[in-house]
Amino acid sequence: MRNIVVVIAILAAIAGLVWLFYAFAGVDIYIHDHYFAIRSHASEQEHLQKYFQSLFPGDSVNTAPGFAVLVKKDGKVVFKKGYGVRDLRTTTAIDAQTNFRLASFTKQFTAMAMMLLVRDGKLRYDESLTEIFPEFPAYGKTITVRNLLNHTGGLPDYEDLMDAAEKTKGQIWSAEKQIQDAEVLQLLEKESHGKFTPGTKWEYSNSGYVVLGLIVAKVYGKSFGEFLQERISSPLKMNHTLVFEKGKNEITNRAYGHSKREHILVETDQSSTSATQGDGGIYSNLEDLSKWDEALRDHTLLNEQEFLPAITPAKLPPGAEAKLAEDVPDSLRGHASAYGFGWFLNLQDPHPLMWHYGDTTGFKSAILRYTRDNVTVIVLCNRTDLDSAALALRAAQPFLDAQ
Repeated sequence: MRNIVVVIAILAAIAGLVWLFYAFAGVDIYIHDHYFAIRSHASEQEHLQKYFQSLFPGDSVNTAPGFAVLVKKDGKVVFKKGYGVRDLRTTTAIDAQTNFRLASFTKQFTAMAMMLLVRDGKLRYDESLTEIFPEFPAYGKTITVRNLLNHTGGLPDYEDLMDAAEKTKGQIWSAEKQIQDAEVLQLLEKESHGKFTPGTKWEYSNSGYVVLGLIVAKVYGKSFGEFLQERISSPLKMNHTLVFEKGKNEITNRAYGHSKREHILVETDQSSTSATQGDGGIYSNLEDLSKWDEALRDHTLLNEQEFLPAITPAKLPPGAEAKLAEDVPDSLRGHASAYGFGWFLNLQDPHPLMWHYGDTTGFKSAILRYTRDNVTVIVLCNRTDLDSAALALRAAQPFLDAQ
């Protein structure tokens, strides 16, 4: 009996030494059915590194705009790296602290802001647009906060309204004189009807999310940016995540947007619509967005029940039409089976996924959260000739659990 005890003790000591060795080597160790299963991410990291590096011919990774990538598995960072430069003037390298314009990636923050106000009792999901803005035309009586959050409200597209106004009056807005949120509301208030009866169709709407940003400001009594800072960024210590307002604040470690013109990348950082806020005005970086992912995982801002509407598909009549935005990446269209509040959803997939993308002048972005696999991927690009969604899908693949 004594010999058996000694053998067990020796085996336990050896197992402990093995555990320590692999822990110091940076290898993840899991226990399954009383056996030690050792799994290293080193090979996956090496393959990703080679793949991303291959996107930059020669030494252009040191001179061309690029992207930043973050991969997390079970809450731990398994890959985090920047490629390319923030801008063509300084050629400062992109890293995890580089701040990119998120574009429509912003919408999940706008949705969170609305959900916090509902939790606080300051707003209702069934509250109508005319209850919040009494001067809004009659067609807003049947458009609710919920409709705006899940893109079933039918508001006119403000960019179409801008085009119509400029056809009549000549150029009004430009990259130097950008349209503001209040002007978007004014354009919507000049219309007599929406695009469809609320709740009967699904159509991606930037107008809806600009209006949601305005609702946050009206209900909170401070600007949308101040709400983001006080209720989301500061509590989560996301110290570099903010709503950019030209002339009012500055973006540190800023990446500037670029697009190709005749096969050459040139700076294209701003457009006439770059100043709108709730639909795409936030800047952030990988380190802050990792904290955001952690907060979603741990239900830091909203408990699981309070957050449930964000991942509950919008309810539509049988056979209702759904119209994606034209800039939704082809690589993710197959995962756009539903939308909650600020998130596209593909919950029936073997790898259930909540995700969003961003696409604007000079920038593309993507966040993929595989809820069953506990994998999150974030890609931020400051050039529009790259497909951030395809890069994110490629980065996720090695870390998804086999089915």
